[in-house]
Amino acid sequence: QVRVVESGGGLVQAGGSLRLSCAPSEGTLENAAVGWFRQARQGPRQEREFVAAIDWNGEQFYENSVKGRFAISRDYAKNMVFLQLNNLNPEDTAIYYCNAHRSIAWVASASNFETWGPGTQVTVSS
Repeated sequence: QVRVVESGGGLVQAGGSLRLSCAPSEGTLENAAVGWFRQARQGPRQEREFVAAIDWNGEQFYENSVKGRFAISRDYAKNMVFLQLNNLNPEDTAIYYCNAHRSIAWVASASNFETWGPGTQVTVSS
């Protein structure tokens, strides 16, 4: 498991956009599948849940509620993975985390990971 650090969160109004970044604190993401997850501090999404993932070859996967609004991408030269958040709504408010593993199947579930980075807070006001 590659240790990663998230950045790019902030406060936006409903309908706004943010771009989150995921970078390794050491090592490389080049051959890793990378997933984005989120955890709300209140409300129905207080368990860490899967949001999106990208395999080493660029194949993308999304949770149904974010399809068409979020876009995951990777930049091999920069050794980073991004999550573009568009058309945000208050229900998207959460701490967003990324994590990496050699297997795309492994990153499909937050429960597979024992170690997490600090995350980045996304807050959407109505």
